[in-house]
Amino acid sequence: MANSIASTVIQLPQRPWFWAFVACTVAYFATFALTKGSGGGALLTAALTFASFSAIVGIGQMFVITMGPGNVDLSIPATMTLAATLSLKFMGGETSMIVPGLGLALVVGLGAGTFNYMLIRLLRIPPIIATLSASFLYQSLAIWWNRGLRIKPPQALADFTTGSFLGIPNMTIVGILVAVVSWILLERSIFGRWVSAVGQNRRAARLSGIPVEAVNAITFIGSAVLASLTGYLLASFSGGAALNMGAEYLLISIAVVVIGGCSIAGGNSNVPGIWGGALLMFLVVSMLNSYGLGAGVRLILTGTIIIAIVAAASGRKGTA
Repeated sequence: MANSIASTVIQLPQRPWFWAFVACTVAYFATFALTKGSGGGALLTAALTFASFSAIVGIGQMFVITMGPGNVDLSIPATMTLAATLSLKFMGGETSMIVPGLGLALVVGLGAGTFNYMLIRLLRIPPIIATLSASFLYQSLAIWWNRGLRIKPPQALADFTTGSFLGIPNMTIVGILVAVVSWILLERSIFGRWVSAVGQNRRAARLSGIPVEAVNAITFIGSAVLASLTGYLLASFSGGAALNMGAEYLLISIAVVVIGGCSIAGGNSNVPGIWGGALLMFLVVSMLNSYGLGAGVRLILTGTIIIAIVAAASGRKGTA
C-alpha cells in the first residue's frame, strides 16, 4: 500500500494537469502574501466561481480540439451571448420561466452547433473559418434581439448562481458536475474512444468503422451547447445579458485547453487539466492586478507564465 502511494506521488509530475495546479497554488499564495494574509477565503471563493465558467466552455472546446489539427470553435463567445439574450428575454424575469429559459438556451446551442457543423460538412469550410463566420451571424442576431438593453434574470435564478451550498459556490458545483460527466464520457464510453481515435488518425478511424462525421458533429454541437449553458449561467450571475459578455472567453476557452495539458494536435484530452487551467487564468490575473501592474504588463506576464507552464509540462512528458 505504501509503495503504491509512493509510486503515485512520484508519477504526479508526469501527469499533464500537474503543472497547471502547481502554478495555481503559487499564484494563490503570491496573491495571499501580497494582501498580508487577509482575504484568502474570498479569493478562493472568487477563483472557484469564475473558473467554473471558463471550465465549462473549456471542456466544450477540448472536445473539438481533440478531434485533430484545425478543429477549434471560434463561435463560443457569440453563442454564449445569443443564448443568454434570448433566454433571459424569454423568461422576462419570471421565476416560473427559469426551466423553460434553460431549455431555450440549450436549444440555441443545439442549433448553433448544428449550423457550425453544416458549414463545415456541406460547404467544406475549414472549422476555424466556419465557426468564425457563424459567430458574426450569432452576434448580429443577439444585437437585433437585445437592442442595447441589459436584460435581467429572475431573482431566484440570480440568487442560485451567486449562492453557495455548504460553503461551496453553486457555480463550482455545476462546473464540477459538467467535468465529471465529461470525464466519464471520455474515459469510460465508446464515444470517448472514438473521439481520441479520430483525433489521432482520422483516416485510420474511418477505415476501422468509426462514424467519423457523426463524432465530428456531436463534438461541435456539444461545444455550442456548453457555451449556451455558460452564457445562461453567466448572465444570471452577473445580473443580466450584455452584448460583450462572451468576448473574453474566446481565448480563455483555448488557453485552458493548452494549459491543462491537452494536445493542440488532437487525440489527447484531459478534463482535470481544464479546471487547473481555468483556476490558473483567474489567479494569474488576480495576482497581477494585486501588484497594480498596467494592462500591457499584465498581458505580457500572463503570456509568459502560460508559456512557462506549457513548456514545463511538455518537457516532463518528453522525458517520461
